[in-house]
Amino acid sequence: MIKRCALDVAVRAGALGAVLALLPGMPAFASDGASGELATTHAPLLVLHGGAGVERGDLTADEEIAVRKALEAALRAGHAQLTAGKPALDAVTAAITVMEDAPQFNAGRGAVFTHDGRNEMDTSLMDGTSGKAGAASGLHRVKNPILLARAIMDKSVHVMMSGDGAEAFAQAQGIELVDPSYFRIEKRWQQLQKALKNEAQAQASNTPLVLPGKAYFGTVGALALDVKGNLAGGTSTGGMTNKRYGRIGDAPIIGAGTWADARCAVSGTGWGEFYIRIAAAHEICARVRLAGESLANAAEGVINQDIPKAGGNGGAIALGADGSVAFPFNTGGMYRGWIGTDGVPHVAIYKGDAMAMPGE
Repeated sequence: MIKRCALDVAVRAGALGAVLALLPGMPAFASDGASGELATTHAPLLVLHGGAGVERGDLTADEEIAVRKALEAALRAGHAQLTAGKPALDAVTAAITVMEDAPQFNAGRGAVFTHDGRNEMDTSLMDGTSGKAGAASGLHRVKNPILLARAIMDKSVHVMMSGDGAEAFAQAQGIELVDPSYFRIEKRWQQLQKALKNEAQAQASNTPLVLPGKAYFGTVGALALDVKGNLAGGTSTGGMTNKRYGRIGDAPIIGAGTWADARCAVSGTGWGEFYIRIAAAHEICARVRLAGESLANAAEGVINQDIPKAGGNGGAIALGADGSVAFPFNTGGMYRGWIGTDGVPHVAIYKGDAMAMPGE
């Protein structure tokens, strides 16, 4: 009765937007202020991950607190962009920049070390509306790789750059470069020493080297849905501890580690070789677009069925244009979180951790 009265009042006042907003299942509408035309608005949403592979017992109590704070800070940074009416790309870039600056994650400041004791970073970014993308690999001096991905997308005719050429472009665009010592984190250095020791022992005993999940966990990613209903996604990583030969994983490869289209966006985290072979991020969205699968079922099928069947593991985040989200992973934990219109960050670390989901 109350809704009927409200509709009658709105109709008599000529407030079409108010009428539509009261109808069940209809999106919100607002006037653009100038032409008086109505523009559809959407509830903004940001989801992120800080990498799969973390296990219970890996973190001290203080480290766990620091991780949660860093995730919350990244969520708030991205959310601030969305609530200001900025595009999804801005929110993704802002959230990932915060995580790249946090030493808790394997990206930017906290990047792991290669076999020869260097830090080598990869990144990618994609706009779901235009299909434009930017990516870079083999970076040693770019403080925030995601900013370079954005510059490549916006200010060059290319999609992907690598190594010295990518850093020359970064310098030309005024993107901050730092001395490689900026990326030296003692915990990451000790992880390399342990990996080198395990490698030497395996070689001495002529036994296959088993790659631990901790060799590659910590990759970061973010996805956003803005008020116009547009999606974007990005991923940034330091790669794999003890990697050699300029190895490149899935993170900078559009369709493998990052994908965004009009319906779906995905950022992956895990054993990159398998994400590349399966084109994991694109495959999830392809199942949504072509097979009509729900986002949750598509993400579950690729991350928790196809990748383990092929021999890999890891996780991902997925976000639909309808506001649906998925956080599939098959390791002991995955740093993850989301934030919606109320501005409250929701974060979790381990498998089984309680985390309210959007719409609950």
